[in-house]
Amino acid sequence: MSASQRVLVSWSSGKDSAWMLHVLQQSADIELVGLVTTFNSAVDRVAMHAVRRELVDLQAAAIGLPLWPVPLPWPCSNEIYEVCMRQLIEQAVDSGVTHFAFGDLFLEEIRDYRIRQLAGTGIEPLFPIWCGEQGTAALAQEMLAAGLQATLTCVDSQQLSPEFVGRAFDESLLADLPASVDPCGERGEFHTVCLAGPHQQATIPVMLGEQIERNGFVSIDVIPE
Repeated sequence: MSASQRVLVSWSSGKDSAWMLHVLQQSADIELVGLVTTFNSAVDRVAMHAVRRELVDLQAAAIGLPLWPVPLPWPCSNEIYEVCMRQLIEQAVDSGVTHFAFGDLFLEEIRDYRIRQLAGTGIEPLFPIWCGEQGTAALAQEMLAAGLQATLTCVDSQQLSPEFVGRAFDESLLADLPASVDPCGERGEFHTVCLAGPHQQATIPVMLGEQIERNGFVSIDVIPE
């Protein structure tokens, strides 16, 4: 990476985003500009992860980077999503951003989509923790060894038992996951919120609230204490 690279981070609030940020922080040759998070504006929560906006604000403060929120209507078609993201990219270009970093691990179609969406914008995509399908088990262990702490906020009940929602992402959880489930949940089996790790300055204390089932997804409210 050259010193001229100014990087926006795609921030889902989960462990993969957190680990990607940690990897980027190891380079003295880039400038981290901010954290981009899409929010369901109807409930003011991160889409899919169901994480409260106030918790994401606490994450940004602990990291020391500004949050670039992208409010999405609900329901939100892919066409509307792309309009919202184009507006964000225009803002990023005006701010001198040169790269947009994503925490994708091995889904080629997602990676290809991101490359297409940024084509011709002047902003290049980065995939700092891309490891391939066979690399996620080792990646999960690397995260835990470095002190990353996360909680499962949502599970797809078609792929994983709802009993896993609210559990810590730790060695015990990895041992209990069915063989069909990716250790990092890359196929959407589960989503997390990151509460501590080498990427941020302080641990965010939380408590667990109400559990909700909607359209086959079971989520739990993670509430800042």
